[in-house]
Amino acid sequence: MAASPAYGEEKGGSSSLGEPEYGHDPASGGIFASDYKRHDDLKEMLDSNKDSLKLEAMKRIVAMIARGKNASDLFPAVVKNVACKNIEVKKLVYVYLVRYAEEQQDLALLSISTFQRGLKQDPNQLIRASALRVLSSIRVPIIVPIMMLAIKEAASDMSPYVRKTAAHAIPKLYSLDSDQKDQLIEVIEKLLADKTTLVAGSVVMAFEEVCPERIDLIHKNYRKLCNLLIDVEEWGQVVIINMLTRYARTQFLSPNQNESLLEESAEKAFYGSEEEDTKDAKAEATSLAKRKPYVMDPDHRLLLRNTKPLLQSRNAAALVRLLRSHSEVQYVVLQNVATMSIKRRGMFEPYLKSFYIRSTDPTQIKILKLEVLTNLANETNISTILREFQTYIRSMDKDFVAATIQAIGRCATNIGKVRDTCLNGLVQLLSNRDELVVAESVVVIKKLLQMQPAQHSEIIKHMAKLTDNIQVPMARASILWLIGEYCEHVPKIAPDVLRKMAKSFTNEEDIVKLQVINLAAKLYLTNSKQSKLLTQYVLNLAKYDQNYDIRDRARFIRQLIVPTEKSGALNKYAKKLFLAQKPAPILESSFKDRDHFQLGSLSHLLNAKAVGYQELPDWPDEAPDPSVRNVEVPEWTKCTSREKRKEKVEKPFYSDSEGESGPTESADSGEDTVVPLCEEEEEEAEGKKVKKAAGPQRKKGHAETSSEEASASESSSSGSDSGTEAPTMVEAKRRKAMPSSKAKPKEISLLDLDDFTPPPPQPVPSSSIISSSLVTDLEGLTLTDTSLAPAQLLSPAFGTVRTYELLHRMAGEGLSVEYCFSRRPFPGDPHMVAVQIQISNNTDAEVKSLRVSEPKLLAGMRIQEFPEIESLAPGDTASVVMGIDFCDSTQAANFQLCTHTRHFYVSIQPPVGELMAPVFMSENEFRKEQGKLTGMSEITEKLTLPEKCRSDHAIVQQVTSAANVGRVPCGADNEYRFAAKTVTSGSLVLITLEWREGAAAQLTINSEKMVIGTMLVKDIIQALAQ
Repeated sequence: MAASPAYGEEKGGSSSLGEPEYGHDPASGGIFASDYKRHDDLKEMLDSNKDSLKLEAMKRIVAMIARGKNASDLFPAVVKNVACKNIEVKKLVYVYLVRYAEEQQDLALLSISTFQRGLKQDPNQLIRASALRVLSSIRVPIIVPIMMLAIKEAASDMSPYVRKTAAHAIPKLYSLDSDQKDQLIEVIEKLLADKTTLVAGSVVMAFEEVCPERIDLIHKNYRKLCNLLIDVEEWGQVVIINMLTRYARTQFLSPNQNESLLEESAEKAFYGSEEEDTKDAKAEATSLAKRKPYVMDPDHRLLLRNTKPLLQSRNAAALVRLLRSHSEVQYVVLQNVATMSIKRRGMFEPYLKSFYIRSTDPTQIKILKLEVLTNLANETNISTILREFQTYIRSMDKDFVAATIQAIGRCATNIGKVRDTCLNGLVQLLSNRDELVVAESVVVIKKLLQMQPAQHSEIIKHMAKLTDNIQVPMARASILWLIGEYCEHVPKIAPDVLRKMAKSFTNEEDIVKLQVINLAAKLYLTNSKQSKLLTQYVLNLAKYDQNYDIRDRARFIRQLIVPTEKSGALNKYAKKLFLAQKPAPILESSFKDRDHFQLGSLSHLLNAKAVGYQELPDWPDEAPDPSVRNVEVPEWTKCTSREKRKEKVEKPFYSDSEGESGPTESADSGEDTVVPLCEEEEEEAEGKKVKKAAGPQRKKGHAETSSEEASASESSSSGSDSGTEAPTMVEAKRRKAMPSSKAKPKEISLLDLDDFTPPPPQPVPSSSIISSSLVTDLEGLTLTDTSLAPAQLLSPAFGTVRTYELLHRMAGEGLSVEYCFSRRPFPGDPHMVAVQIQISNNTDAEVKSLRVSEPKLLAGMRIQEFPEIESLAPGDTASVVMGIDFCDSTQAANFQLCTHTRHFYVSIQPPVGELMAPVFMSENEFRKEQGKLTGMSEITEKLTLPEKCRSDHAIVQQVTSAANVGRVPCGADNEYRFAAKTVTSGSLVLITLEWREGAAAQLTINSEKMVIGTMLVKDIIQALAQ
């Protein structure tokens, strides 16, 4: 036992010497100590008051995550530092939260109000964006309304980086709840109008995910997206190009109507300079108009002109340059080049040497380069390509050599003048030592000889001699087919070949046997004297072969060529059937039919339709109206003097009312006021705004320390002319003109919520609930001692009390338990919900010692057990009351219901409407409290009232049955108001139901408890629909 401490000391000191795996992570050092608290030192550092220690701890934690270690148990310690003032610590905290928010959803939900405050109040754009990223990573349907309002808020943020993050969050929310599509489309429409390159790619990606069919959203932004294309980041360029390609296919006529003209123009210079383009532009347009009435739409030309420079960028579109990249990238690029080079050969001919094969290339890359070289071969460069092929044939890679021989055959087929040269070269390969090379040569020669068989009888004789040596089945079958097809050119050799093949017939492969049968049939028809007996012998062997295909072929051919009484009329045409003139095969590229898949897509790569692939729409027969892409400039924005425009833009920059929002926001608001006449003027004015805005920003003290922040702030300044909702010039002047003595109206905070962590107790004062006039009226009445103290709470609103089954009598072995929420205050603790339990003994024996034990509750929840029932006689029923503090949550309270013999696991889960108690309020106090709970604390939903629920009594009864609320007096006939407060925290819940025309109605719930409000909306709508 004495050795135990020594072992602990030795192990503790070994962190710096041994165990390199854990050397950088002091929290993981004591993995064998049972009493060691994991990550204890990191938690102490995170709880310290020194920012340096917190920063060091966060660096270690992020390093652990990067090495793939689990740091989820540090979530509570890390999340406390979200409110840290040190910007570096806060950044790392959000990096951690983004990593674990989706995995640790329950823990993340507890801190949701902190993220919301960071999104709304933090002056740093990176923190606001990180807060939204964390919020959108929590995949829980309950917080969908919170996410929606957060996205709407971020879409109007002054920083383009935050707006970009809002665009990223849109597809996440859509995948979580597709019912939000209409609201998300409104946000997408707003972000599409953003003029910053930082936002463009992200919002187009959101558009493609949520509503790709809404092409009408693109019309007004088409030209802007085309002009922004070259300045967008690489991933955004890919997304925008894909979207604009689909758009062009639906809005413009096909430019391929005159294929020959396009082929000529494409062969001029694919990578030509812009100077040459401008010189030839008029000439091209003239010739196009003369030869074909098709005229390219100017917007279509704008897309092509702005896409072309991307070929010279660092993007993946620079195909030839990327051939020097990794083999995986080369494979994808060459697949696309191989398809493009079939129809647009002139694009790649100047870069022929870029497709030469290196010895270090993988086999797949070699074969694809061969494909491209073969596609690019013409009479001019064929000699160079064939010299390359001669070198490739000496390679040790047999698959590559076989592909090279096939490529030589394709070149010989496509280019007539080199056919004899290629054929002679292939014949020389027949003497190669490698059997695979010889076999592939035979197969290719067979196809070439079909074009001019009479001129090459010597080659056929030479190939006949190879049957003794070649063992590859495909090659032997090709030789036999050639001899049989052209047996008249080799009348002496063909019967001898059949004799040899008859000897080895039983040992041949099936494909060879079939060709032996064909050879025998053809010789029987052309030279029956020499081959009659051989043919019968071969057919008899085939008659008893193991392969049924060979047996069937033998029976068929015997009946066809050997005349009998039963053979019928077909026997006369046997020679025409077997020895008919057959067309020469056309050797084509395997990529010829791939152009029906979109280039660059996975389906094109696999040559099969992949899941999720969307086919490009067909070109329209008639071009749609091009005027939909015209953007109108309001008349009042057209100024004759640039100085006037500058003066108008600069005025709000230094006004008192804009002091808090910052210069960048002023630039945003300026956009709504001034729209320059042309893009050059707009850019110039924008540059001046940025310079003037930079000064006040530095003076205000929000200094950005890291380079990332600096770059993001630059983009924020330069991109400040996005379509954010900012006050106009007139409103700014009005605010400035307001008297200073007037009390400043309270700003409505959309994100200042404490949904899950209970706020400091803010009891509603009695004066706010009971008006002074009402207290005066009540003074003359005789009241008991308890009448005025809890006056804000009403007696429960009793409707039909719903009972729930806690324990079925089958599961309880004769003991059945039901419960209901009595809606009365629990006498022991006002923060508990009273649950009335009814226990029935359906057995023949007495049940003793009924009690509650071993409650399993979530953090913060409490339970007050009912007194033990000593005995329950058979057939008797007992009713008891227990109290449960649900912490304003609908999470179930789990416990055991015990008897003297058995233990039953049961759980009570409250409806959201039972977590509150009714409150009396006057109409004025209701409006006052409702005004404090707006923004994200307000949920509005439209509904249709059924026929039986269109009376005052029915509406009140249904609402009070769904929730324990009290009715508030209301002067309007078509409006119903209810009020309650949550039992645990005392947070107000205000319900307004406005009955509009017909069956239409609108339900509004105001509560700082967003989750409770969201769930209550669904329950009330469901109750009204019943």
